[in-house]
Amino acid sequence: MALVTFLIPCFVIGTDIAFSCQNTDDFVGASSPGDIVIGGLFAVHNEMLRPEEYPIKPVIQNCAGFEIQIFLQTLAMIHAIETINNSTLLSGVTLGYEIYDTCAEVTKAMASALRFLSKFNSSEDVVEFKCNYTDYVPRIKAVVGASYSEVSMAVSRLLALQLIPQVSPVSSAEILSDKIRFPSFFRTIPSDFHQTRAMAHLICESGWNWIGVIATDDDNGRFALESFGVQAMANNVCIAFKEMLPAYLSDNTFQTKVDHAIEKIVKETRVNVIVVFMRQFHMLKLLKKAIERNVKKIWIASDNWSAAVKISTIPNIRQLGTIVGFGFKSGDMSTFQDFLRNLHEKPTDNNKFLHEYIVLLSVCAHLEYHDFQMCISNQSQDDLLQNVENKHQIWRDDFLNANIEPGFIHSTVLAVYAIAHAIKGQCKDRNCKDPSAFTPWELLEELKKVTVIDDDKEIKFDSNGDMSTSYNVLLWKEIDGHMEITTMAEYDPEKGDFIFEDEEKKKEFLDLKKVQSTCSQHCRPGQMKKVTESPHTCCYECVYCPENHYSNQTDMDYCYRCNNKTYWAPVNSTTCYRKTIHFLAWTDWFAIFLLLLSAFGVVLVLSISVIFTKNLNTPVVKASGGLTVCYIILFSHFLIFLSTVFFIDEPTEFKCKTRQALFGISFALCISCILIKSLKILLAFSFDPKLQNFLKCVYKPVPTVVTCTGIQVVICTFWLIFRTPFVKQNFSIPRTIILECNEGSIVAFGIMLGYIAALAFICFIFAFKGRKLPENYNEAKFITFGMLIYFIAWIVFIPVYATTFGKYLPAVEIIVVLISNYGILCCTFLPKCYIIIYKQETNTKSAFLKMIYTYSSKSAGSVAVSQISLDSKSSSSRATISDSCKSEKNSVNGNCHSQVPGQRLIKGKGLPKNTARTMARKRLSSI
Repeated sequence: MALVTFLIPCFVIGTDIAFSCQNTDDFVGASSPGDIVIGGLFAVHNEMLRPEEYPIKPVIQNCAGFEIQIFLQTLAMIHAIETINNSTLLSGVTLGYEIYDTCAEVTKAMASALRFLSKFNSSEDVVEFKCNYTDYVPRIKAVVGASYSEVSMAVSRLLALQLIPQVSPVSSAEILSDKIRFPSFFRTIPSDFHQTRAMAHLICESGWNWIGVIATDDDNGRFALESFGVQAMANNVCIAFKEMLPAYLSDNTFQTKVDHAIEKIVKETRVNVIVVFMRQFHMLKLLKKAIERNVKKIWIASDNWSAAVKISTIPNIRQLGTIVGFGFKSGDMSTFQDFLRNLHEKPTDNNKFLHEYIVLLSVCAHLEYHDFQMCISNQSQDDLLQNVENKHQIWRDDFLNANIEPGFIHSTVLAVYAIAHAIKGQCKDRNCKDPSAFTPWELLEELKKVTVIDDDKEIKFDSNGDMSTSYNVLLWKEIDGHMEITTMAEYDPEKGDFIFEDEEKKKEFLDLKKVQSTCSQHCRPGQMKKVTESPHTCCYECVYCPENHYSNQTDMDYCYRCNNKTYWAPVNSTTCYRKTIHFLAWTDWFAIFLLLLSAFGVVLVLSISVIFTKNLNTPVVKASGGLTVCYIILFSHFLIFLSTVFFIDEPTEFKCKTRQALFGISFALCISCILIKSLKILLAFSFDPKLQNFLKCVYKPVPTVVTCTGIQVVICTFWLIFRTPFVKQNFSIPRTIILECNEGSIVAFGIMLGYIAALAFICFIFAFKGRKLPENYNEAKFITFGMLIYFIAWIVFIPVYATTFGKYLPAVEIIVVLISNYGILCCTFLPKCYIIIYKQETNTKSAFLKMIYTYSSKSAGSVAVSQISLDSKSSSSRATISDSCKSEKNSVNGNCHSQVPGQRLIKGKGLPKNTARTMARKRLSSI
């Protein structure tokens, strides 16, 4: 028994190494004769052993690491060829095959390719050197394979020498679509361009943008990484780190690199999605280490390992997290499964792979499933001596069926059928039982036009030699304690869309979004990204949109600017808000207050008009210039009060043009009339002959009023024609649009106000001159006071108006207009109304005569006599005055007053009383 125990591991070690290559026939892994022979290149073993002797000799080494999935691909090729031979597709022409093991090594594959190039029926497998291979007939007509893109690149360059068609069911590197470098290469799968785009699309749809990538350091891994990098950038996905693992397990640094990659994954806590472009035997090492370190992520699997059963059966695989992969679209596997069930009946003489599998199966039979799988795949003696009961013998009988990767099997069968259809096209008018009936380059041209029926659909090679079949999106799920590889969706490379079979599948897809894998938190609407010091665009800070900016989506690179004229937005806003339009509305409390003041002014004007009309013939009314003048002044006051209405409510072109013109012309008319009154009063009570002569020349009421008012009309007309006021939208206040009247020309506005001020100033001067009138009739004094109110109001108005903005700007002008208007109105008419209503005894002709007489007497008595020496003329003048005084019956207090032309008033001994009365009558009539 001890001897048997010792012999088992020895036997395993012996079978660990594939059958040695003693001659060229031993080099072939599986073969079958036929009229037309097709070559096959598959990596049935995953590594080629390194020679231990020194110096190294050019000897093809043995291989190790039996790959059950790729062994199944060789069986799929054999099954397809046998099916074709048993059908009427080639009508009597049989297909043969020669399948070689590349051991995932370019060197071994090149050796096989050299044999493909050797001349047909050459006993020594000689490859002839020619300048022209047009008529050259090689050993095979076409090649199916290889298993890896790196190997396919090397082999394709060699086969291109004779333009031998090569159809790969697995090699997906994007570079192989280049028909200049690889003119004879075809494949029955899409290129990595579509796979990497699908991966980037999946990552983007799931809301991930911070991921890690691990790939093998070979042509396939580097090209896949480069293609994915481009697609990731196009989808705003950033790669946090990239780790490259050695292409060969025999590399001394392999385990160190694996450890480093796992440490990187553990360290990058924000990276929860890992994309992996690796071979299956690399993944076994990597994932076992990840399980040891308790790494739990979402793993995005490339087509190389997305459907690998031997990986899905790793113990504790569920601890790794979620595995999502992309696999090639599969077809009906029923006939191939039947083929596998009868495989034990097949002879193994011409199939060394089958023979090796049967030997390994018997050696590993006593192990549990995963150990059994590892025993088959790695040919390791680990765990072989464990005493484990054979609990799954039934399942183990169906071991090959359980390890089928449908996508690869389907693409292998498609490759064989594509070649067969091309051969059929060449054999229409030829006797294809003769191997020299056509050459490989002729088959190549036929292959470009071939159409294959797959699942009731016609598919063919495109201009790049690729078949645009769809992908299955695979999801690894734990079902009844076992990891099952299920189809979650289908990806259409042409449309770039995911297609779901039902809502449950779609929910599984959407559930992936629950995992966060971002460098930064998502920026909410109302925020934008602010780039940090990181070189990656996915790493940023979220900052609020500034005022008058907004963002309405997540993760926006910048905030949109609102139209500052009509819209606004607060900080951290998701939308713009229309600005509120403001103006001094009728409903505004302040506007109501001002309107009430204006209305009261109108009532006051009407009341004064009524009072004056009822007392038309009284001295007070007559002394005010008569009813006509009073009505004109009161009407102008009414228009001024009315003009304030045009300052309120929404501005219009009509209002803007009317309000200033109405106010300006009305005020000019009012001041012009008051100016005439001032001149009249001054003329009546002035004792200065020069001044009286001047006033008599100036005092022309109607022309003066018409001229003064007409000048203002001209000013306003030119203003309205050349620089007319208009409605303006004021945007100076945030969140608000102020509708206001732009005066059109500040200069014209200033000239209008300046002209009124000039009239008021002249009026003020004349009124000030006549301020010392009779006490009961001091109208000039009140006019002076009214003008002062006007000046004070408008002087204050200028700085206040210049510094005020907003909807209450018109209110400032209304206030000034009301103050000045009320001031002039009250000072002009209220004293008279008071006399008419409350001092009726003074509103008589006799009272007025007495008042004026008293004023005249006081004025004459207050005149000082100049102390100058009087000549004879002066003496005679006094004598004349004395005689005059004597002729009067009565004198005033014994004094006599008179005025000598050209001299001041001198004090005499007496002035006749009737002279004072005469002067009083004259002044009354003047007034």
